[in-house]
Amino acid sequence: MRPSLVALALFALARSTSCLAQADPAAEPAVLAVARVLPAVVNINTERVIRRAVRDPIDDFYAQFFGQYRSRPREISQTLQSLGSGFIVDPAGYIVTNQHVVARAADLKIKVTTNDGKTYNAHYITGDEKKDLAFIKIDAKESFPFISLDNISPNLLGETVIVVGNAVGYGSSISRGVLSATKRDISIENVDYKDLVQTDAAINPGNSGGPVIDISGRLVGISSAKMAFTPQGVPTQGMGFAIPADVVRDNVKQFKAFAEKHPGKTSPAVAETPTSHAEEMFGMQLQDLTQELTDALGFQPGRGVLISGVEPNSPADESGIERGLVIYRVGRHDVNSVRDVENLLGRAGSGTSVDFVIGVVRAGGAGQRVETVTLAAR
Repeated sequence: MRPSLVALALFALARSTSCLAQADPAAEPAVLAVARVLPAVVNINTERVIRRAVRDPIDDFYAQFFGQYRSRPREISQTLQSLGSGFIVDPAGYIVTNQHVVARAADLKIKVTTNDGKTYNAHYITGDEKKDLAFIKIDAKESFPFISLDNISPNLLGETVIVVGNAVGYGSSISRGVLSATKRDISIENVDYKDLVQTDAAINPGNSGGPVIDISGRLVGISSAKMAFTPQGVPTQGMGFAIPADVVRDNVKQFKAFAEKHPGKTSPAVAETPTSHAEEMFGMQLQDLTQELTDALGFQPGRGVLISGVEPNSPADESGIERGLVIYRVGRHDVNSVRDVENLLGRAGSGTSVDFVIGVVRAGGAGQRVETVTLAAR
């Protein structure tokens, strides 16, 4: 073979080898970033016991023949479990997550599972409900990998971001997108969020509390919410939101200061959520109608607030209002969230009469049964 041909062949081989090296998935920045942070990401499982009064289901059967038949309610205990994500921010095992992931309640138990499959008990230290941030600690005396908050992402519009966490219960899941916007104020399921960053990377149930990172492995924020529908019921796509990294960093400093000053104690700042106006005045426990609930119950989407519980002998109970009905209007105002109802009832006082349009409107016009009920606030 002529020298010129040999040289050409060697050049082609070298170029081919170089292209293969560049195309190696193991060398992709996103792959390296995930590998860097994944050991610090944890799955969080919380367990809490709630007690509530319930009626015997046979009541519905007797009601067909005897009208508003009422038996004596009984109290039951129910164990609720929820899944979320979080990430270690200190080698001692301190974890930051969303407050709503570890919402405080009676008999709260927290377990965290690290990426290597080990499960630990953890305890709640402190948090900030308004910012939806919580601080917990693994109950173990060992050193853990962590995500540093000293060098956070600049959060530039259009930069590649990666969501890491426990999506729908599947640990170590990731999704990829771009940073779509900053300084977003939103309200989802009766929770107000301020100054969030927006991304089109998929955020699913279970991702809450997990990190959003850039392709250098720096923290962009904490996954917090996904907007599936606008407040008007219009479906959306690619609208996930995260608490920005600088807010996380500043709050973690405060949380650590509290933990160091009060070792072994829990902050009283995270007291039980106060009783709502609807419950205090009328004995109704309310819940936002999420997309999942609306689909499961067959209700018309984007309308109303679900009555999730009725206190025995309350004004609501005495008027025949039952769990599972929907409030569509308070006074002259349509309501589509618990916050709407609370804002309207905030103007009422003891003895005030309030008109509620209550009933069920099925999807696709399959059935409708609504009526106006007037309740006097106690």
